[in-house]
Amino acid sequence: MPTMQTKVLLIYTGGTIGMNRNPRTGALEPFDFEHLLNNVPELKQFDTLIDTFQFQPPIDSSDMSPQRWTDLSHCIAGHYDDYDGFVVLHGTDTMAYTASALSYMLENLTKPVIFTGSQLPIGQLRTDGKENLITSIEIAAAKNAGGRAAVPEVGIYFGGHLLRGNRTTKQSAEEFNAFESFNYPHLVDAGVSVTYHHHRILKPDWNQPMKPHFRLDNNVIIFSLFPGIREDLIRHIIHTPNLKSVVMRTFGSGNAPQAPWLLDALKEGSRCGKIIVNISQCMQGQVEMSRYGSGYHLQEAGVISGHDSTVESAVTKLMFLQGRYDDPDEVRALMQQSIRGEITL
Repeated sequence: MPTMQTKVLLIYTGGTIGMNRNPRTGALEPFDFEHLLNNVPELKQFDTLIDTFQFQPPIDSSDMSPQRWTDLSHCIAGHYDDYDGFVVLHGTDTMAYTASALSYMLENLTKPVIFTGSQLPIGQLRTDGKENLITSIEIAAAKNAGGRAAVPEVGIYFGGHLLRGNRTTKQSAEEFNAFESFNYPHLVDAGVSVTYHHHRILKPDWNQPMKPHFRLDNNVIIFSLFPGIREDLIRHIIHTPNLKSVVMRTFGSGNAPQAPWLLDALKEGSRCGKIIVNISQCMQGQVEMSRYGSGYHLQEAGVISGHDSTVESAVTKLMFLQGRYDDPDEVRALMQQSIRGEITL
């Protein structure tokens, strides 16, 4: 019997991949999505039906917001039964935040949602956008030997590698290899051949439907510790009205100054119900608060470990959990569990 043609929905939110350079100002500006597709005639060679959806207006990824994440989740959920996979074209600056957020908002994902973009506009001669787009579509349409999606999770494809979305950080503003997942290996490596590392890829419950979530609570803040950080500023952050959680970027394996005022401020915040998550400023490695005395004192102050989470993943996970649960203790407990493969335990 003939097999049904694979269908992929290509969603354009904005970003460098779909930009043109204004001849008068020299600035990059969005152009028509159809013009973008005309720059990739190779798409016509696919044995995959590619439909398109464009956000109006397309936005610079610096303007990405939780509302846009909700819109994107609605778009994917609304078309979920009609397509075998989804490719999202997105600006690189906040792509890791969006991919992390979508990984939480799309529970039990059974189809690929692949984010990609480029460092140079797709109309430029040396663009990296063509390869990123073409391989992303190939991965989004790929099936395993059992006929199911080869990569049923949210990923970022860039520079020859597919990375788990909630493990990924933008590492370079200049190189074509702009993203890396420092604490989790690549899901797919694309060279002369495309190699799928199936044992690293999430396995959904194929007997259950994908469950979308649309509510986020962005009463969260990120701050980094540094030598000389001021007490009054920390206390001001801790006492911010309506603030529910803090992602605190500490030194090394989760260490912080042992100044009594800092520990008192963190204890006070924890007692008031604020969730304080300890994330390392290092790109690689994880928080181990029991390794040194300074980390142990943070535990005593009610700070919880973010393990090897990225900052992007930690802040979007907090938004997601706060949108679902009113009890801060429940959020604390789930922040220390891997719910979408985002941390190593």
